[in-house]
Amino acid sequence: MILKTTGGRWLGAVLAASAALTTGCTESVDAGELPGVYRNSETGGEIELGSDGTFTATGISADEYLGRGGADPVDFSGRWEFLGDQAGSDFVYLAIGTGGTGTIGGVQLYTRGGGKVEFNPDPDGPPSLTLTEADTP
Repeated sequence: MILKTTGGRWLGAVLAASAALTTGCTESVDAGELPGVYRNSETGGEIELGSDGTFTATGISADEYLGRGGADPVDFSGRWEFLGDQAGSDFVYLAIGTGGTGTIGGVQLYTRGGGKVEFNPDPDGPPSLTLTEADTP
């Protein structure tokens, strides 16, 4: 009987901790606040999300946005769409029209609230590139 009680408490503690961690990982994002320029100060990589639904990415390597393909920076552009909470996470779908590696039609850019977006090609791993909204002049 003690084993069941201890196991039940342990399971309850694990579930409570998991709920706290998953709800604290991301903030809900308002799609109207997404347009702007996002930059990584270490790599210089930049994404501009236009209010007209277009985007331009400069200086971002295929390794950073695909998880493979090389470390040389590439530029790409196309259209973006905010898909909200899909599979437990808000993200922007970038439909690549020109540039990039030419091997993929689009990628997901995850929104993290607080003016941050990130590429995470491996859902089990850490983000490959985090970009922070740049101050507007």
